[in-house]
Amino acid sequence: MIFTLYGDYISHYGNEIWIGSLIRLLEEFGHNDQSVRAAISRMSKQGWVTSTKKGNKSYYSLTKMGVARIEEAAKRIFKLKPEKWDGYWRTLTYTIPEDKRSIRDEFRQELVWSGFGMLLNGCWISPNNLENEVKILIEKYQIEPYVHFFVSEYKGPATNESLVRTCWDIDNINAKYEEFINEYSKKYVIDKNKIESGEMTDAACFVERTKLVHEYRKFLFIDPGLPEELLPSKWLGGHAASLFSDYYKTLAEPANRFFESVFEKDNEINKKDSDYEVLNHPYMINK
Repeated sequence: MIFTLYGDYISHYGNEIWIGSLIRLLEEFGHNDQSVRAAISRMSKQGWVTSTKKGNKSYYSLTKMGVARIEEAAKRIFKLKPEKWDGYWRTLTYTIPEDKRSIRDEFRQELVWSGFGMLLNGCWISPNNLENEVKILIEKYQIEPYVHFFVSEYKGPATNESLVRTCWDIDNINAKYEEFINEYSKKYVIDKNKIESGEMTDAACFVERTKLVHEYRKFLFIDPGLPEELLPSKWLGGHAASLFSDYYKTLAEPANRFFESVFEKDNEINKKDSDYEVLNHPYMINK
């Protein structure tokens, strides 16, 4: 949830927030002071955020690693349509030794999150241009001696589509999108009517927008974001993306008003990005 708040709000307002303001925002979701402090402490130890003191107040901002993760996530969350495929597969192989098993396990989780699928044990593939992400991961875990990375065409004997089904459970991902559509299409209609009739507070819009992004970002862990040429004909990801966009924009303005009402009291509101528009998210990609 804290990652969601940084990605959707704080990163556009100077990337820094007083811990008291963060606690106040998370009170809206039922989280108390102690749980928020424990969570931000874990994030700090993991290298995602760093703290600075200003008088007797602690302010937290994303580290370089945190910013990179948020930007990568946001570009995928707000990408409303699949990209065109260049016809090439990115193949990564590794033989990380047993005495580095913890690194190997973390690296494997990072590959899944980035959109790679396992073709064989120690061999992962993706049709997406992930060269930069791979470079960052290799440097992060310092595993240069154990990794090889290729960009190539698949020449058979099976088809590209069969590779997709070998590496990813497409039917299950589609089923998850169907569940999202069934639940949030109803919520969208209800909340839209409430907002139009003045029955929904700014705080409630803030909670629902944050929950929406938080729920939708879970698809980053299961959907590799495949190009349209490799997707099945009855793919529901596009429908889900359109619903997410419409619902997000409906909640955006009142949600932002509530965030700013909390943020401006003890933070530097003047650091807000000049090009940030709540109805035209900077990562909203329609291509």
